[in-house]
Amino acid sequence: MTVTTSTQELQDEILKTVRKGQEAVVDAIQTWADAVQSVKPSLPDLNIPFTDQLLSAQRKFAEEALAAIAPLYTSEHAPSTKKAGTTAK
Repeated sequence: MTVTTSTQELQDEILKTVRKGQEAVVDAIQTWADAVQSVKPSLPDLNIPFTDQLLSAQRKFAEEALAAIAPLYTSEHAPSTKKAGTTAK
């Protein structure tokens, strides 16, 4: 057995363990959701007149937040969204 084989086997075992842990968490969440679904009261449908505007504002916020952190998870560098005059001294 070579070092490369041992390393690969260790990586495979770690990934297998992580997958099992993830499956256990998903199963627990599904069980919880099923339990809550069975006891939650039925709610009337809400017809809020400004829902589309609210969702649009939330989507814009999410897109701006993702754009701000994009350089952390991509090799591309997004332009800075910092306002002028806010540099630390």
